Amino acid sequence: MSTLLPDAPLPLDAPGVADAPAAPADEPRTADAPRAAAPAVLPAPVEPVAGGFDALGLPPELLDAVLDLGFVTPSLIQAQALPALLAGRDVVGVAQTGTGKTAAFGLPLLAAVDPEVKAVQAIVLTPTRELALQVADAITTFAAKVSGLDVVAVYGGAPFLPQKRALERGAQVVVGTPGRVLDHLDRRSLDLSGVRYLVLDEADEMLRMGFAEDVERVLGSTPRERQVALFSATMPPAIRRVANEHLRDPLEITVARQSSTVTSVEQAFAVVPHRHKAGALARVLAVSDADAAIVFVRTRDAAEEIGTALVSRGIKAAHISGDVAQADREKLVERLRSGALDVLVATDVAARGLDVERIGLVVNLDVPREAETYVHRIGRTGRAGRSGKALTFVTPAEQSRLRNIERTTRVPLTPMTIPTPAEVSAYRAGALLARVDERRERGRLDAARGAVEAFLAEHPEADPVELLAVVAALAVGDEGPEARPAEGDDLDDALARVHMTPERTRTEGRPRHEGDRPRREHGTVAGRPERRHPSATATRYRVAVGHRDGLQPGALVGALTGEGGLTGKDVGKIDIFGAFALVDIDNLTPEGIERLARTRVAGRPLQLRPDAGPRSAQGASRPAGPGHHRRPRV
Repeated sequence: MSTLLPDAPLPLDAPGVADAPAAPADEPRTADAPRAAAPAVLPAPVEPVAGGFDALGLPPELLDAVLDLGFVTPSLIQAQALPALLAGRDVVGVAQTGTGKTAAFGLPLLAAVDPEVKAVQAIVLTPTRELALQVADAITTFAAKVSGLDVVAVYGGAPFLPQKRALERGAQVVVGTPGRVLDHLDRRSLDLSGVRYLVLDEADEMLRMGFAEDVERVLGSTPRERQVALFSATMPPAIRRVANEHLRDPLEITVARQSSTVTSVEQAFAVVPHRHKAGALARVLAVSDADAAIVFVRTRDAAEEIGTALVSRGIKAAHISGDVAQADREKLVERLRSGALDVLVATDVAARGLDVERIGLVVNLDVPREAETYVHRIGRTGRAGRSGKALTFVTPAEQSRLRNIERTTRVPLTPMTIPTPAEVSAYRAGALLARVDERRERGRLDAARGAVEAFLAEHPEADPVELLAVVAALAVGDEGPEARPAEGDDLDDALARVHMTPERTRTEGRPRHEGDRPRREHGTVAGRPERRHPSATATRYRVAVGHRDGLQPGALVGALTGEGGLTGKDVGKIDIFGAFALVDIDNLTPEGIERLARTRVAGRPLQLRPDAGPRSAQGASRPAGPGHHRRPRV
């Protein structure tokens, strides 16, 4: 079976795979659920339609729903993809997150589905459960005026039976992660033989997370006559392979980087010593005019620490990480969406697929290791034409990393100064006084007026302006310099000692002198990442799932990256034996080990632990035949 994993770059005319399993073209479904036949001739090329959504040819019920949502002008990806997909063309869309691609494939999907047929007719594959929920919600919203149509999201980390029952009731649209979709296929609770429309959303992310073989199996379980929409932020050879093998004469649409999320986000950086980041963050949030903010951190412990610190400062905040139960995640996201929360502190794993319209500010509490991670993070704001702001905290030792980010985004980051306590108080007082007219119109001020008149009678020398200033300062929590905690003084002193110019940031990162030797910091030399394979420094781990359980390398890598807070680069050689497997892993924290020990793959808990070597003379010196895999680099 071919896979998404690239052996070598493929030409555009690479042949398809003859042995990939697929439902026969003439296989009958049921008498009341005919399958859409493939067109004898591929549709002619479709030009993007100029104008609004009313010019795209949407069915009336979908157009009404879109207009009710306030959509007027389609985004670039929507203007090009919608006419082609509505005309029956397969489409490859290369676009960054936040460009409106969900509507680009979701509206044609709904147009292709017959709500009177109680069988799965469309399936959307996403890399994460958060994105699956987001896409399912969006499609459900678009289908608000389509009677009898049901959308179900299937994903790991949630009970299996409710999803099975939803499928049994005849849902026509399934949105899910590859692993859980395969679970339903293996248990025969999901039948894809009647699928007319298939979407791969964020295909490159699915590849990076190790879902290559899972995606191939799902594709092979659908009819060859189905229409396919593939959306990806990048187009590596492996994704090109999928397009060549599984799409028919696809129309390729590319939304240039200049039209992506990063250009709609105002990006800045601030130099802050590590131990003062929580205090600096609180000041930034205090003067932000964003409705809500998301703060990115690297680890679960950091998420909990920063979230707790913000709550102690009176900020409506919460933290979320990969080990938070799915039901609790959904509640936190809903609280953020409703306004019950203003700040969510999150790890990258927990925030995948998170799209809340209120988010107007993204703060990177530390510089991401990879520029692509930075782009995904700031994509949580400024989505689909909305504006947003992003701020990255940089320690003096991390300054050179900004150059790589600027080169990737092609947008210079603007230096920002952390607000002083006086500036925070001035902002809060101004916001308080801005509510004066509204409060005066509501009336019932007799009690407050009487208290003010009594005070002035006792203090005839009082200046009314000074009195109002004192009251405003008290109202916003400014108790004066003598009442300031030592932490505030330490922060101000630390910030005063930090000196940096934009030129230094975007050139060498630090002054260089004759005779200087390159400085090694956290795996970098002179600011450049040190290229190495994980197995060079990785630890060997043992998992209690093996070849006899049907373990596949992609499933194991997906679990490690999805639940262990790792990236694909952290996972090295994988050896699969009969009853267990060995894997080289770099950068795995104790918290990650604890989470992965409970994570289930192929129906069994991983029970991940450091490998202590063979237990007998018949130790694990040779892998069990076809179960031995060395995971290719992706």
